[in-house]
This record gives sequence, structure tokens and C-alpha cells, in this order.
Amino acid sequence: MSNKSSSFIDNLGKVYALYTLGFLAFFAIMAVLEVFGAGARLIGILFLLFTIVIYAAIGFLSRTMQVDAYYVAGREVPPLYNGMATAADWMSGASFVALAGGIYFGGYPYLGFIIGWTGGYVLVNALMAPYLRKFGCYTVPDFIGTRYGGNLARFCAVIVLVVASFTYVTAQINATGTIASRALAIPFELGVWFGLLGILLCSMLGGMRGVTWTQVAQYIVLIIAYLVPVIWMSNAQGFGIIPHFGYGDAAQRIAELQAEYGLEPAAAAAQEAMGSLKVLTTPHFDPQGGFQSWQFVTLALCMMAGTASLPHILMRYFTTPSVRSARKSVAYSLFFIFLLYFTAPALATLTKLQLLDPTLATAVIGQSVDSVLALDWIQNWMEVGMVGIVDSNGNGTVQLNEFFMRPDIVVLATPEIAGLPYVISGLVAAGGMAAAMSTADGLLLAIANALSHDLYYKIIDPKADTKHRLIVARILLLAIGAAAALIASLQLTGILGAVAWAFCFACSGLFFPLVLGIWWKRANRQGAVAGMAAGFIAGSVYLYYVYTGGTPLWGIDHLRFGIIGMPVSLIAMVAVSLMTPAPDAEIQAMVDETRIPTGDTILAENH
Repeated sequence: MSNKSSSFIDNLGKVYALYTLGFLAFFAIMAVLEVFGAGARLIGILFLLFTIVIYAAIGFLSRTMQVDAYYVAGREVPPLYNGMATAADWMSGASFVALAGGIYFGGYPYLGFIIGWTGGYVLVNALMAPYLRKFGCYTVPDFIGTRYGGNLARFCAVIVLVVASFTYVTAQINATGTIASRALAIPFELGVWFGLLGILLCSMLGGMRGVTWTQVAQYIVLIIAYLVPVIWMSNAQGFGIIPHFGYGDAAQRIAELQAEYGLEPAAAAAQEAMGSLKVLTTPHFDPQGGFQSWQFVTLALCMMAGTASLPHILMRYFTTPSVRSARKSVAYSLFFIFLLYFTAPALATLTKLQLLDPTLATAVIGQSVDSVLALDWIQNWMEVGMVGIVDSNGNGTVQLNEFFMRPDIVVLATPEIAGLPYVISGLVAAGGMAAAMSTADGLLLAIANALSHDLYYKIIDPKADTKHRLIVARILLLAIGAAAALIASLQLTGILGAVAWAFCFACSGLFFPLVLGIWWKRANRQGAVAGMAAGFIAGSVYLYYVYTGGTPLWGIDHLRFGIIGMPVSLIAMVAVSLMTPAPDAEIQAMVDETRIPTGDTILAENH
């Protein structure tokens, strides 16, 4: 570790305290500008540009040509800051931008995402993170390739990683496009490229080191941006400044209003005119039972196993100084993630109440069409095609099934819906951009590192020197980012849907090869290859079947196809491992050593 790097690590508290104070000072300046008449567009642009410039500066200052720093941040990230970076890596566009929207439109069943995504970290801590850190690998395919031996196992892991991470990164770039299109008043298709530019500025030069210190900064922005409007709105509605424990009354009030207004689907002609925008048809407060409980559990299970299988998350624990630090950083990760996930249901509930309750000045449902169309926030979001109103029955009043909204904008539009100062909207846009960018950074890096380290260096050209390896990684970063932006611009599915697919791809192909690779010495190369291939193919085929109109089996739709892939992977891996020779004594001894929390890292640092 260089003296410069050591000095930076020693002063992390001061550095990020100053950064936080600077951001709050910038927020105060924006508030003053609004008071003096600055327009919403100017404030939105300044918020996005200020934060992106800061992230890019951190990425530039973290630039490196050292393999260890580029792939695993020099293994010097303290647990607290690794927890913040992991939380930012985790708080994707799905968590920040889309999750509350899912709860808004889907109600109770969407809490399965929250339970699965937080519960998954229990699996990460118990089954994965400390042991992968002890192993000393650079990437997840690196562990698979070394643990099982042979290039075929490594190659299969690379394929699953690329598909899962690429699916995930398109969702993040989708989120950046949504934010940029509103804040900058540009088309969504152009917004995704603006978001990609910011993402590449953070990750291209510094690799994991640059991404880590950028993600810590991004977490600070996103958690402030998520909590401020919810607390403000809760206080204004009379639920106190800590809404997390008191919004049950709001949910009851919503249930009454929905019964009064009637939850009916939109008229066919209106829905066709509005395209992907949705009306509210699912009860918000609706305890589930029977078959629907099965769907809830299967969704949560897929999200849990997917969390413990996603390479960009597991990579974060390769950056800590020790096995003990890796375990501690998982605990910190859970705490920082909890702050947002505990808030998301409250935000969805309070925002829905803002739109439904006629006693609130911001109500839309039940009001005259002309008065609703005159609202500034309605006009702003209609301009970019995210909100729509169709007076289907011609009575001049907005009914519940005549108000259309894109689910992904619920969080972004909340400050405007609640009538808060626009500076809060700018703050939320900056937070949403930070969440999407931080996850996209980690995902693009996971893909590029796997392809450059595991495919190029380990399989294609084992003699490649450091310079060529890092050049290949950066070229791949550009190419993959551009491809993801292109796919995101097509809007094949919503943000939350794309993220669910990524989790299901990951758990279908990687969950059991990773878990059994650590916990079952008898697992061998043939079994791992069979498990990855069979699980991934079975899940993918089922997704294609359901997505193209096939009838879901046992209620397993396209959001939870990992329930098909995982058992196929387990059965194939165990059966083939038992039918083929056991791994040699050296591999089995290495597996035993992996589970011992003390001692030297198994792989040499220069592997």
C-alpha cells in the first residue's frame, strides 16, 4: 500500500464529513436560488451536473494502473466504508426509483422484494462473503475456475455473470434515462446516453478503487435524498417526523378511498393510447393468503438467492483487508440498506394518499380534469410522457381508472405531488441518479473484469501483461456500457422487471455452484458445469415460455423463474458430482482451508 493511499484511508472520516457538509451547503444554495426565482429546470440541471462532476472527480483521482487496485481496490477498504459502498452498489434504480412505485401499484405482494433483498444479505454473510474473501479471488468466475479447475467451469460462470449483470445494468441505465429526461427536459432515449456518460466517468479510470470511493459519496447523497421528502410529507400529513411506524393509518385511509372510488381497469381505448403507463387496479392494503402467499414466498426466495449469487455484490467483499472485515462489512451493509428499505413502503403509502385524499390540496382523483391538467407537476411529467389523463366517460372528473402514470416515477415525482419546494425534487433526482449510477458502476465493472481477467487473461492470453489486461478491461467497459444503453432505450420491460430477471438468472446458474463449492468437498468440475448449464438453461427457457404468452406453471411468472432454475441446477450438480470422480486431495484440502476464518489468503495476490 502506498503512503498516499494509506494517508487517504486514515483520513476517510474527515474526507467524507467535508464532502457531506459541502453537499448540504450546495443544497442550501439551491434553496436560496429557488427563493430568488430560479426556475425548476435550472435547479434540476445544477443538481445533476454538480453531483456527476463530483463523482467524476473522485473517479479521476482514483485512477490506477495496478491490477490489485483496479480489480479489488487494493484490499484496503475499511468495513464501515465498504458497507456504505455496498449499500450504494445495492441501492439501484430498482430500489430507489422503482421499488416504491411497485408497492404503489402492486400493494402488499411487492414487499416480497424488500424481504428478499434484505434477507439475501443473511445468506451472503452466512454462506458466502467471508469464505470468498478467504479464498482471495478477484472475481466470482475466478473462484469457480480455481475451485473446480478447468476453463470450462470458468467460462460457464462468465456466461451467467454477463447475462445476469447485463440485464441488471440495462435497468440502471433505464433509471438514469428516466431521471435525466425529466431533470434536463430531454427525450428518454437521449437521457440513457447522458446517464451512461456519468457512469463511465466514475468507473473507467480507477476500476474498483474509483468505484468504491465514488459509491461511498453516492450513498450519502441517495440516503439524504430518500429520507428528506418522506419525513417532510409525513409531518405535513400529520403522521409525525418518523413515518415508519405510523403510516398504518394512512394505509387504512387508502383502503377506504379505493373502495369509494372503485378499482376498475382502464377502458381499452384509453389504455392503448397510454401505452406502458398504468392505472391503479390493485388494492394497497390487501393481506394475502393461499396461492398468493405462495407467490409472495417464491418471489422473496428468488430475490434472496439472487442476492447471494450476484457477482457485483460478492465482489465488494473481495476489497476488505481481512475475512473478519468482510463479515463486519456485511453487517454494515445491512444497516445502510435497511434505512432505505424500511422507508420505501411509507413513501409509497403517503404518496398514494396525497393523490387520493380529497381533504389534501394535492389530490388528483375525484377532481375536475381541467384543474388537474393545470397542475405544474402534471404538465411537467406529461411533457416527457410519464403521466397521462383520459376522460373516458366524458364527465369532466378524473376517475381512478383515468389517471395513468409510469410506475418508475413515483419516487421522483413525490416532492412535486406533495407540493414541496422544487429544490427537494432536485435533491431526489440527484439521489436517484446516484443510486442508478453506483449500481451500474459495479455491474459494468463486474462484467468487464470477468471478461478481461477470466476470459482474456485466464483463457485466451495467460501471458498478457498488466497494461494490456487493464486496456482490455477499459475497452470492454465502453463497449458493454454502450450496448446496455442501446437495449435500455428500447424499454423492453420496466426497471423492477429487468432487475428481477437479473436475480433469477444469477440464482439459476450460480447459487448452488457457489454454495456447494464452499460447503461440499465432493462437488467437482463436472457437477459444477452441469449445475450452471442446466439451471441457467432451464430458467431461461421458462422465462421465454412465459414472456411469449405461455401459461405460468404453479403461479411462477417471469419475475420468479429462478424457482425453476435453482432446483434443476441443484439436482444436476449433485447427481453429476456423485456419478463422476471426486476432486483430488489438494482441492478438498483447499475447501477445508477456505472455511477457516483465520490464516493466510489461499490464492496468491498476483494470481
